[in-house]
Amino acid sequence: MSLLSVIRRWHFREGMSQREIARRTGLSRNTVKKYLKDQTIEPVYSKRSTLSKLDEFEELLISWLKREARRPRKQRKTVKNLFQDLVSIGYSGSYDRVASFVRKWREEQKLTSSKQMYMPLEFAPGEAFQFDWGENWAYINGCKTKLQVAHFKLSNSRAFLLRAYYAQSHEMLFDAHNHAFRVFQGVPERGIYDNMKTAVDAVKKGKERIVNRRFLAMVSHYLFEADFCNPAAGWEKGQIEKNVRDARSIIWQRAPKVRALAELNEWLEAQCVQDWQSRKHPQYSNETIEQVWLNERPHLMKVTAPFDGFIEQGKRVSSTCLVNFDRNKYSVPASYANRRVSLHVYPDKIALLAEGQQVAEHLRVFNPRHEPPRIIYNWRHYLLVAQRKPGSIRNGAPFNLLPDSFKHLQSILLQRQGGDKEMVEVLSLVLHHDEKHVEQAIEMALEAGTPSKQHVINCLSRLLSPEPVEPAPVSKGLRLITEPTSDTSRYDELRGQRHAQ
Repeated sequence: MSLLSVIRRWHFREGMSQREIARRTGLSRNTVKKYLKDQTIEPVYSKRSTLSKLDEFEELLISWLKREARRPRKQRKTVKNLFQDLVSIGYSGSYDRVASFVRKWREEQKLTSSKQMYMPLEFAPGEAFQFDWGENWAYINGCKTKLQVAHFKLSNSRAFLLRAYYAQSHEMLFDAHNHAFRVFQGVPERGIYDNMKTAVDAVKKGKERIVNRRFLAMVSHYLFEADFCNPAAGWEKGQIEKNVRDARSIIWQRAPKVRALAELNEWLEAQCVQDWQSRKHPQYSNETIEQVWLNERPHLMKVTAPFDGFIEQGKRVSSTCLVNFDRNKYSVPASYANRRVSLHVYPDKIALLAEGQQVAEHLRVFNPRHEPPRIIYNWRHYLLVAQRKPGSIRNGAPFNLLPDSFKHLQSILLQRQGGDKEMVEVLSLVLHHDEKHVEQAIEMALEAGTPSKQHVINCLSRLLSPEPVEPAPVSKGLRLITEPTSDTSRYDELRGQRHAQ
């Protein structure tokens, strides 16, 4: 480029001949003549074309890349997989050549997609909110755990909330809505969603959807309209799409190590509210998100009661008084063994109902796939079995969960003849009295040194008996004018003459 500039300056400014220019530069006279005749400012070189072993496979590879681009991200083949597929049909070139071609094709596709046009959206106060799921990692109880994070955002004020769960199931979705509307202090008129499986059973033509019945119940409870985006049209809820990406750097980078998921959700809620107070609104730059939210809050419909977002399943109780759910087993009172019960699943608990009444409740347990299933017992559920078979308490798995004082008493009673039956009768006291009182009575009996069933019952009676009541004070305001006298002879008169001696 610099040489071309020198040639043109020598000829047109200084009047140097083409012969002299060719002599000084070492170029041929024809080359100098061409540059000067065509008024060329920049040299143009023909594109170099080289043959490649990949040329005959280009169209096939492009079709594969388009097919993989339509698949879910986690199901797509890697470039190495595509290279191996090419080798199996006769490609003899290198992997680097294939990787370079794929990289160039993807860059071209990205440039093509970036040329699309979009309509800027604007929402009125209280008009809509947007929802989406995201994935993040956190340390819970010392383990790095993959979490599904529910993202909510008010479209007008940009106030947002994050809440983490172990899965994207229905009960998690409903619980996230309960907490979001509690924090926002109201419900907008419309909710914008993608076509997630927990809400949409089938996607029809256009905007027609077959909506999940349980999701419709939640929408009807909160009285808002559910609006579902077109497939692959994330720009229709671009605010929440951006929020999912930004939250990774704004909030999750400083997430603490916690002992339980509930502790993490409390921290997330506090961080979101704190961000409202510090971040400027993108449209109203002189106001914070919190200030705009305060203006939007009167336009939101007040929440009268949260949605009871459980998922119901019918289960049959096994002969060992257990119900299977999500790879784990939960105990049920022995009187319902071999019967069908209704299982109500919540994000944090499991409730079991029979004949319309709740008969058991457990904290829900989430265990990773690489860990074995767990059995969650409540030893009170097996008291009926123990009453019929007292010897079963010696090796009964549920009774390994007894409090220490109960176990100490059991170790003493089982050394006596009939001690297992006596221990079962002591355990049965919790069916009629508070377990804390029974435990306290056992501790009193153990301290005395000679514990027995009768001793425990005696101690329990003393704990439950009310304190002696002091007699009511006698009023001294009334006095008799004539004090009564005692006359025993009157009794003979009352007996009559017939009985007189």
